[in-house]
Amino acid sequence: MTERNDENRRQVLYWRLLARLFSPDEQPALESASMAVVEDLGLPAALLDPTVSVDTVVQRFPALAGELRGLLTTGDDEPAAGPGEAEVRRAALVSKLLLNVFATGSGSVSAGQLARWQSDAGWFEQALGAAPGELRRQGGELGGALAGLEGDLVRRMHLREVLADPTLASRLTPSMSLIEQLLRDKANLSGVALANAKALIRRYVDEVAEVLRTQVEQTSVGTVDRSVPPKRVFRNLDLDRTIWQNLTNWSPTDQRLYVDRLYYRQTARRTTPARLIVVVDQSGSMVDSMVNCTILASIFAGLPKVDVHLIAYDTRALDLTPWVHDPFEVLLRTNLGGGNDGPVAMAMARPKIVEPRNTVLVWISDFYEFDRSQPLFDGIEAVHRSGVRFIPVGSVNSSGQQSVNPWFRQRFKDLGTPVVSGHIRKLVFELKSFLT
Repeated sequence: MTERNDENRRQVLYWRLLARLFSPDEQPALESASMAVVEDLGLPAALLDPTVSVDTVVQRFPALAGELRGLLTTGDDEPAAGPGEAEVRRAALVSKLLLNVFATGSGSVSAGQLARWQSDAGWFEQALGAAPGELRRQGGELGGALAGLEGDLVRRMHLREVLADPTLASRLTPSMSLIEQLLRDKANLSGVALANAKALIRRYVDEVAEVLRTQVEQTSVGTVDRSVPPKRVFRNLDLDRTIWQNLTNWSPTDQRLYVDRLYYRQTARRTTPARLIVVVDQSGSMVDSMVNCTILASIFAGLPKVDVHLIAYDTRALDLTPWVHDPFEVLLRTNLGGGNDGPVAMAMARPKIVEPRNTVLVWISDFYEFDRSQPLFDGIEAVHRSGVRFIPVGSVNSSGQQSVNPWFRQRFKDLGTPVVSGHIRKLVFELKSFLT
């Protein structure tokens, strides 16, 4: 097969992909030409059928799994000699992934269709070198686009009917989009539907908590406390220092190093008892942040010598500190949506500040307060000047998209406390720095 023919075959596959992405109607000429290309490559015809999931293709043809994983991480640069048969094969596999993920159609969506899309999106993420669901959690431009598609599918699904059926509910994979809908609609659920909704929320909370807990543990806390003797266990053995300190005991005759003393690393860290006050805007625009920060607060509440308080607010403020160790219970007590009144939350937070220089106040909001902007900023400025470390957070979401009131953004910058925005890892870093 000539280079020109390989290039034409690849173009056929991509023209067919574009046609199907922009219109559900088949183009007979492109379909038949694409089928001929796929058959000539020895690939299954199911690659061209958007109703067949990637999982199904892989189950029938297991050898394709290895080709799909990492498919989009290499080979982006076209060989100088032009595309060969390997590039045509790659185009066929890429077309399958893109069509299944980005051609979501319209109309109502079943639980099975959502589950299939989530699985296909997971394969697409694996093709990019990520774990299934990782891009949607991390955000960024592509992750945000995937999360948006998933959210649209969830909104098109008759969620209450699905939750009432244990079989259909079991097909759902928890995601931020799904959790948002469950939290908004929980007051209208009861019986089996409510039990299934709680189970999905619990699963999502546990999954996210595991990821965040790892991130928290990977960042060191405090400086090494030299006053605490090192623990004499093998993992703390300082081999380099032990050898160096015992070099005088080297025996040239025996060709051995005789060790008189073992040296261990000191791992105990000096920590300062700290009070962490987390204030979360639970208005409709801050759902993602509410979920993430509720879970994060529970993780920090489990650290030694960290006293965590949690306040959620819209037009009223709610002290959720008694349940801060259990984010699942916190989320069930929230009431997402509505407006916001920051000064009300500040009135609840200020009495919790006992030792200003040993307190951090994290305020998560888009800061659209309208006629209450100046009173809220005055309160924040007073708290900051008292010695409290104030961390304003515009978004800690999975989509990476955020909108913060420019008026507040500039004033926080002038105050020396710029808004933290982006992935939740940024907030983890800021909080861990405070505890150091």
